[in-house]
Amino acid sequence: MQTGNPDITAERRAHPTILRGLVVLEKVVQARRPVSATELIEELELPKPTVNRILQQLEDQGLLQREPVNRRYLPGARTRQIALGVMSNTALGAPRHAILKALSEEIGETCNCALLDGDHTVYCDRVEANWQFRIQLPIGTQLPLLCTASGKLFLAYMESRQRQRLLGAAPNKRFTDRTITDIEQISTELKRIEKEGIGVDNEEFMAGMAAVAVPVLTPANSICFTVAVHAPAVRKPLAALRQYVPALRQAAAAMAATYCDAEEA
Repeated sequence: MQTGNPDITAERRAHPTILRGLVVLEKVVQARRPVSATELIEELELPKPTVNRILQQLEDQGLLQREPVNRRYLPGARTRQIALGVMSNTALGAPRHAILKALSEEIGETCNCALLDGDHTVYCDRVEANWQFRIQLPIGTQLPLLCTASGKLFLAYMESRQRQRLLGAAPNKRFTDRTITDIEQISTELKRIEKEGIGVDNEEFMAGMAAVAVPVLTPANSICFTVAVHAPAVRKPLAALRQYVPALRQAAAAMAATYCDAEEA
């Protein structure tokens, strides 16, 4: 004799598996470096076959990916797209957008927020300044790390191993005659950025465009995302944009209180 609602019974059976999968995914996403299956098994105290099965399923669905050599786990392309979708969601992002809009109006230039996405950054929010001469880089635009203000910030705050892996992955592309491609010069620049907490782009990505960025930090001093202002250099060269660093930091602190303070230190 069958008792109870079979749909409810099936749902109860399904939830633990779903939640375990989310916990595994969460641990990989929160890690500051690629993690192994052994580390996840030890931390989560779940049976080895269960963790391995979940990892395989997450990898099959594009939610996780593995390093080619050490075979450790990283967030996959699908997870990064979900993260971007969450950060770009108009309802969830309303407070951030309001802060960004107020910042843009105060500065009088285009302001944006960017996330790290693999070996580049991607805009997750943006407010255009009301100028006839402006540079169009809409939400979702992917930008390189080494020659952009936000990209340099992400590199500067990375663990050394991860940073070296990215820097050594491919030859450093020269976008303009001001792009820094020498590894020693890049290292010096990143040390300065880590010390000052200010990323700059002095026409290094696009000729005629300057930018300044600051990090939105968690209590653990890792970057949630960045806040930046950019403008045509003929109107606002880098030296002129630097005067807005206090306003950028104030906006970043307001965003951190809204989006990052709930994270564990």
